[in-house]
Amino acid sequence: MRRRKYNSSIGDLNQLLRTLLWIVLIVVLVVFYYKSRGNDVTVEVDQKIDVTPNQITALRDIGQWEFLSVSDEEMVDTTRRGLISNDQLIRIYYGTLRLGIDTRKARPDWITTQGDSVFVVLPPVELLDKNFIDEARTQSFFESGKWSDADRARLYKRAYANMRRRCLTRENVTSAEDNALRQFTQMMRNMGFTHVEVKVEQGKGK
Repeated sequence: MRRRKYNSSIGDLNQLLRTLLWIVLIVVLVVFYYKSRGNDVTVEVDQKIDVTPNQITALRDIGQWEFLSVSDEEMVDTTRRGLISNDQLIRIYYGTLRLGIDTRKARPDWITTQGDSVFVVLPPVELLDKNFIDEARTQSFFESGKWSDADRARLYKRAYANMRRRCLTRENVTSAEDNALRQFTQMMRNMGFTHVEVKVEQGKGK
């Protein structure tokens, strides 16, 4: 009788262990299922590229961006007739005209973004430095008679006007615009934008 009781206890224990094992297995499967659902890997491509206000301000604060420089020299002369002979003054002026934009003059919304696209509106191309004649290189080619500072100033103004007329052509302005478009487009692409549109505003009378 004791032996039979012992065998019955062993059988009950085995049944209990099998039941517990199934319960544990079911619990493990349920936990694994829900953890697997929670650990699903979802790949989302964030195409939004943020250009912060500080970055836009930094670009604006650069101010002048030179995109074309044109060197020129002008020979200007003047003659003063006298009773016996004429006095003549011939001077040579050298200058470099720098064409570009000034981002400090850009409109408030000159850079706008949407996802991986950016739209940039640049201010008009202009003459960046109004004092483009290098007076240190100015020299008298020929001078006879006496000439005042006012006479030389008048020659300077003529040379200045000639240089502006010769160098500030539509062709040169267009070349500077093309350089601006190309460089800003490349800069925006380097910042990560896929779709880039850059335009240059036209100045008055252009």
